[in-house]
Amino acid sequence: MNNIDHVAIGTDTLEKGVDAMQASLGEMLTQGSKHDLMSTHNKVMQAGNESFFELIAQDLDAPKPTRTRWFTLDDQNTLQRLAERPRALCWVVNTDDLDALVATSPIDLGEVVTFTRGDRSWRLTVPADGHLPEAGLIPAFIEWSPGPHPSTGQQDLGVILRSVNLSHPDPENLNDQLTQLQVDSLAIVSKGEIGLSFTFDTPNGMVTLD
Repeated sequence: MNNIDHVAIGTDTLEKGVDAMQASLGEMLTQGSKHDLMSTHNKVMQAGNESFFELIAQDLDAPKPTRTRWFTLDDQNTLQRLAERPRALCWVVNTDDLDALVATSPIDLGEVVTFTRGDRSWRLTVPADGHLPEAGLIPAFIEWSPGPHPSTGQQDLGVILRSVNLSHPDPENLNDQLTQLQVDSLAIVSKGEIGLSFTFDTPNGMVTLD
C-alpha cells in the first residue's frame, strides 16, 4: 500500500524558512533533526493521515558530505531559487515493498540508501547525482523499519496536507508513470509548465506552497 509519507520544502537556511512558514502557515516549527550522511537538517510537524511536513536545508555547520546532497540541495539553480524564498522540492511516498517498486519502476528512481536515527531506520530512493526524477513530480519512495510512523511523535500544529499538485506539459505521460508506480491517486495532475505545489489547511486558512 502506497501512501504520502511527507512533503519537503527547501529553504536557504532553516531560520529563514521557519520565519517564512510562520508567516504563511501561522505556526512556528520548532522540532527537527539532522541527516549526517547528507549534511542537511530539518524542521518537521504532522500533516495529517500519518504524514508530515518537512522544511529542509543544507547544514553548513556539518562536515562536507561524501556524496551529493538529496533533493537537489547541491544544485546551483535550486540554491539560487531558495535564496529568494522557500520552495516545494519533493514529495515522498511510503511503501511496504520498496525493492519490488524500484525493480518495476518505469523510470530510474536512484539507488536505495539506508538511514538510521536512534532505534529507527528507513530506506529511501536517492539518485546518486542528487537530481529529482521529473523535477520532483515523480516522488521519492521510502520504507520505514517496523514501528509507529514518525509523524506520531511530531508536533500537531493544525496543519493538514490536502493535496499534492503536479503540473506538466504532457500530463497524460506523467499520469501514466504515476499509474505504473501506483501513486496516481495521491496527486492532482494538470497541464502546464513543470511545477510542484502542496495545499494545506492551516490556522491561516487554505495555503498553497510552491
